[in-house]
Amino acid sequence: MAIEENLVDEPQAAQKLERGADAGFLWDFWYPAARSAEIRGRGLLKAMLLEVPLVLGRTDAGAAFAMRDSCPHRGIPLSYGRFDGKNLECSYHGWKFDGSSGQCVEIPSLASQDKLKVERIFAGHYPGPFVHQSWFWRSKTSIHEKAKQFEPIANGFRMSTHSPSTNSAPYQVLKKMTGAPVTTTIDFVLPNMRTEEIRSGKLWFSSLTTVTPVRRDLSRIDFLAAWNVPLPVTIFRAFAKTFLRQDQETMIRQAEGLQHNPRLMLIDDADRPAKWYFALKANLIEARRTGAEMVHPMDGPVTLRWRS
Repeated sequence: MAIEENLVDEPQAAQKLERGADAGFLWDFWYPAARSAEIRGRGLLKAMLLEVPLVLGRTDAGAAFAMRDSCPHRGIPLSYGRFDGKNLECSYHGWKFDGSSGQCVEIPSLASQDKLKVERIFAGHYPGPFVHQSWFWRSKTSIHEKAKQFEPIANGFRMSTHSPSTNSAPYQVLKKMTGAPVTTTIDFVLPNMRTEEIRSGKLWFSSLTTVTPVRRDLSRIDFLAAWNVPLPVTIFRAFAKTFLRQDQETMIRQAEGLQHNPRLMLIDDADRPAKWYFALKANLIEARRTGAEMVHPMDGPVTLRWRS
């Protein structure tokens, strides 16, 4: 789903932008809200993204939808209401909203003399389409110097296609399976996406990792992968769980340290990607504030060197 709000006036839009900037949120991007399988039949699902309460559902025609979980009448969560497969009815005073657009279709309390145009009332609505160090990876003793080329891409940067570390066991196994060189390409794209594509001969593995802010003090990690490597899903699932658990523990520990606003020291070249990310985020917020074109912090390809 895309977190964006089109049905607001200018003061509200300015306040939203200011709140989002204060919290460090980036708006008008796609964020994962829930797995498709979690929304079944006419059931409603609650979610929270960027401190926005959401109600998710699916029409009888199969179209997924996401609405702000708040009735514009009295503010009661719409998730307490009843969904008939097309319209969502508020449990308080029965206002009904079209699930596909958020447009109000009925206000039961209106009398014949009332001139209020129901069709001009909308509930908040958002597009929702269908949609490390480990014993088995590498050890401390295998640390060595490496050089990687990076290049700018729209709203992000790419670790250009390269041969991955020879000290990583899974890459060695893949090379033995195909007899062909192994290459990997990694993209980092605002607001929260890391994609990786690994190839060796006809075999490939592709993954998407996102870190989505739920609140300014809580984020959710999602991981999706697809592959044609002839190995059971249980093995990949074990790898993924291990890596995600490490990422989760690292983020929790980092948050504990950052809550006291310490001064940070980022070094070149190992921390240059982090600097690019912070600069991309800041430059995008500034471009939206001024209406100017966003300035990319990279002016072309660059080679970075570090040890890992």
